[in-house]
Amino acid sequence: MRYIIDHDLHIHSGISLCSGDPEQTPARILRYAVENGLKHICLTDHYWDSHLPVANGFDFYTRQDLARIKQALPLPQTEGVTFHFGCETDMDKFFTVGVGKEEIGEFEFIIVPTTHLHMPGFTIDEPDFSLERRAALFVQRFDALLDTDLPFGRVGLAHLTCSLMAPAAPQDHLMVLDMIPDEEYARLFVRAAEKGMGIELNFPSFGYTEQELPRILRPYRIAKACGCKFYFGSDAHTPAGLDAAMKNFEHIIDLLQLEESDKFLPFA
Repeated sequence: MRYIIDHDLHIHSGISLCSGDPEQTPARILRYAVENGLKHICLTDHYWDSHLPVANGFDFYTRQDLARIKQALPLPQTEGVTFHFGCETDMDKFFTVGVGKEEIGEFEFIIVPTTHLHMPGFTIDEPDFSLERRAALFVQRFDALLDTDLPFGRVGLAHLTCSLMAPAAPQDHLMVLDMIPDEEYARLFVRAAEKGMGIELNFPSFGYTEQELPRILRPYRIAKACGCKFYFGSDAHTPAGLDAAMKNFEHIIDLLQLEESDKFLPFA
């Protein structure tokens, strides 16, 4: 059976500093779910556990603690849709994941990007900003996430192929992905499948040319062959982002030929 889109597990409200949109409210997000027949949605505002040090005192995360993101609670609910409370944390340059034992129980779902290498001093602090270095960090950070003590059945790997891994030029992130051999991807994805972690699908599928698409799809195809399970996340920061999500999701399903058996189910 073809993959059914019944969820969106990566959505920001105006509380996230990268949003700040007063119209991106929990009520507006819930309306998006109802209009599109979704059964599960998850609020994943940016967050860093205040019990953990913040590398280089990075202001973006010192300001986004649990007290801040809990301002969204209680989340509105309606029949047929469950609105979950989660977070998008991060991994710093020391491979520390920003959710600790003191607060991890607050969240129903946790997403962690390992490719946010656009934050010098926080996620990357190297004199060598070469693409080769970023390809090595892609692998090291993925392994480090899998080595972290987390409840992987309710953890998602966000932004797998995000351009922020190498933001200096439009083609740079594709070149980084090209540098990683199939065998290395397979090793990582076998580990992820064994841990039971979900792999997020949210890349801009209409934003790549016919020649570029196979390059962005390669990691996901390898992940699928290795038994990984996938969930969708719009990463919407505004109502416009919500409105564009479903078309992108449908296209990704077609591109990857996803079936229901490929679905990650953290709320089963």
